[in-house]
Amino acid sequence: MYRPEEPEVNFEQILERVKNVFKRFRLSGGGGIASTAIVVVIVGALVVWLATGFYTVQPGEEAALRRLGAFNDIQGPGLHWFWPTPIGSRDVVQVDEVRRLEIGVRGGTPVLLESLMITGDADESGLPGEAPNIVDVQLLVQFDIKDLESFLYKSIDPAGATIVDATETALRQVVGSRPIDDVLTDGKEDIQAETKLALQGLMDHYSTGINIREVKLLNVFAPEQVKDAFDDVVRAQEDKARIINLADAYKEDILPRSRGQAAALEQGAEAFKQEKIASAEGQAARFLSILAEYEKAPLVTRQRLYLEAMEEIMPGITKYVVSEETGGGLLQFLPLTEQTSDLPAESGLNQP
Repeated sequence: MYRPEEPEVNFEQILERVKNVFKRFRLSGGGGIASTAIVVVIVGALVVWLATGFYTVQPGEEAALRRLGAFNDIQGPGLHWFWPTPIGSRDVVQVDEVRRLEIGVRGGTPVLLESLMITGDADESGLPGEAPNIVDVQLLVQFDIKDLESFLYKSIDPAGATIVDATETALRQVVGSRPIDDVLTDGKEDIQAETKLALQGLMDHYSTGINIREVKLLNVFAPEQVKDAFDDVVRAQEDKARIINLADAYKEDILPRSRGQAAALEQGAEAFKQEKIASAEGQAARFLSILAEYEKAPLVTRQRLYLEAMEEIMPGITKYVVSEETGGGLLQFLPLTEQTSDLPAESGLNQP
C-alpha cells in the first residue's frame, strides 16, 4: 500500500507572503532594502522548495518517480532526492508485503453467496442444458509486487478488480477441464498448482506487475441439493485411497522380509553346495591316491585297507568272548562291555 508522503510546499501562500512583504517595504519607502529583501525571500523559497525533494524509502519499499507526469525511475531503500512538486512526484509502495485475496470468504468466515459456482467436466453425459457437475469453491490468493512500474501505471486496479476477475477465469478454466472428482477429493494439489500458473500468466499478460505466491482452495463443496450424494462419493474416494495406502504399507512390509528370507536361503544353498563339492573332491582325491598305491602293491594295500576298516568298525560293535572251559556253547558268554565284577563264582564265567 502507499505510504503517506511529507506535506508539499504551498507555493501560492509563499508568493502571497512575498507580495505582502514587498508591499510593506514599498509603503515604508525602503526601495533598495525592499529589492534585497525580495531576492532573499525568493532564494529562501527556492532553497525550501528544493529541500522538499529529499525523501526516504524504508526497507521493503520502492519509490516510483515521475517527472512532468512521465515515469522516470525506480528507487530502492535509502535517502534520495528528486524534483519536488510540481516538476516531479513520487509514489512509495511496500513491494514485499504479502497481500491476500479471499473469494467466497470474508474474515475467515465462508460466504456462500460470494463463492464461485463452477461446472466441472462431466463424468457422465447429461441432458442438454443441464450441468450435472457443479461445485461451490472458496479460495485464497497470496501475492506481492514484482514490477512497481507496471503495478502503478500499466494496468487499472491490478490488486482489485483485475486480479479478482483473473482468478475466477483461471480457476474456472482449470476446474472446468478436469473431472469434478479431482476438485472434491485428491486432485486439489494439482488444481492449485495449475491455477497458480494460469493466474500468473494472466497477470503477466495484463502487465499488472503482480507475483502470485500461492493459490489455496479453502472449501470445495457441492450445491445443497446434491450435497449428500456428493458426500457419499467423497467418502468412497477417501476409503479407496485409504485401502490403497494400507495395501502399499503391507506390500512394503512383506516384500523386504521375503527378499531377506530368499537371500538367506540362497546363501545357505550356496554354502551347502560348496561344502558338498569340497567333500566330494576330497573323497575323490583320497580314492585316487589309494588307487595309485593299490596298483603298486595290491596285496599289501588290500590288507591295509582291511585292517583300517576293522579298526573303524570294531570300536562300534559289542563284543562277546565264549569260554571253551564252560562247554563252548553260545549261551555261555562274557559281555565285555558290562560290569562283571559282581557275578557269582559258580556261574563258570571268567573275567577277562
